[in-house]
Amino acid sequence: MRSIHDPRYQDLIKKLIELRESKNVTQVELARLLNKPQSYVSKVEILERRLDVIELIDWLKILEVELVNFINH
Repeated sequence: MRSIHDPRYQDLIKKLIELRESKNVTQVELARLLNKPQSYVSKVEILERRLDVIELIDWLKILEVELVNFINH
């Protein structure tokens, strides 16, 4: 099983999308703040690209959420 197909990973990405949207941050804005192309954010969100732990921390920092709070929520 590829890791992006793991239901736990899919739930994690769903939570990330919900968090981004709740902060009214677009994919374009997030990508710009990460110094990445918009396609990077899109590919992560549609499960074409796997996010590693360091990248997850970077996303959460931009969205102003601590990793511990994100995981426990």
